[in-house]
Amino acid sequence: MPSGPAFLALVLTALVSMPTRAEGLRVGVPQVNGYTYLATQVALQNGYFKNNGIDVDVVVFAGGAKLQQAIFANSIDLAVSGGTDFAYIVKGVPEVAVAAVAGPPLALGIIVPYQSSIVAADDLKGKKVGITSAGSLSEWLLRRMAQKKGWGSDALTLVATGSSSSGGMAALATGEIDALMTQSAVGYQLELSKRGRLLFPSSDYVEKFLVYATFATIPIIRDRPETVRRFLKAWFENIADMRAHRAKTVDLLRSLTKFDLEVQSREYDLVMPMFSIDGRFEPDALNVLANSFVEMGMLDTKPDMSKLYTEEYLPRP
Repeated sequence: MPSGPAFLALVLTALVSMPTRAEGLRVGVPQVNGYTYLATQVALQNGYFKNNGIDVDVVVFAGGAKLQQAIFANSIDLAVSGGTDFAYIVKGVPEVAVAAVAGPPLALGIIVPYQSSIVAADDLKGKKVGITSAGSLSEWLLRRMAQKKGWGSDALTLVATGSSSSGGMAALATGEIDALMTQSAVGYQLELSKRGRLLFPSSDYVEKFLVYATFATIPIIRDRPETVRRFLKAWFENIADMRAHRAKTVDLLRSLTKFDLEVQSREYDLVMPMFSIDGRFEPDALNVLANSFVEMGMLDTKPDMSKLYTEEYLPRP
């Protein structure tokens, strides 16, 4: 058996050549059919998390409120969720926003039955519209539209149908609701079989906005800041890959959504422009968010958004 310097050299060589075990990371998303979930899954399949030494476990919740409860209970480490979740930081949830993920809400839209008499936004007044849950992004988007239309707070009856589009679609098919706020591509898919159609994407009424952001819990920021950095590095590497490789990305998305090629291609073209390439927070979008919290009655006063986010963990230019 070798000894002395030769033995030490062998040991060091073996240690260097041993594979590094990926660090576990629990990442929450608010719904299974949202584009944040899909982009996270594409990043997993493209290997970007693994390449950055992270073993990501994606946990799906029934809306943003449930996800925030998990953060409060320290059941997850990071969340890729609606920008409206900033309000929970003000309310005491131990987290901070660490990246702007996407701007205008291109991925979400209003779906109606194919033969519905609703043909324009004005026709929604007085109707029942499905949302994921109370206090969710889908609720705020509808209330924003109603506000821009000059309608009263009771102009729409909002019905919580859960985070999965299947529950909302069932309610739409049975007439329990007249319209549904869900993934825009669902309208494209239903249009092929003449069972539904996209009335309009939410971005028609909300242009400057932060629709999705990444939130890190205080414990992971305190104990594992480099893990946060690696996650964000992997995320934006993947977004760059998705933008650069349309055909490959469409195929990966189809493996998750089961949409027809035509539908997935239309969704890609509609949605990809909303994704940030660097995670920087835009002041105008943050201002719209801050005002929304008061408009929705989520907060009594407009918060100082500068205290709720940091760009410290974003990839260096």
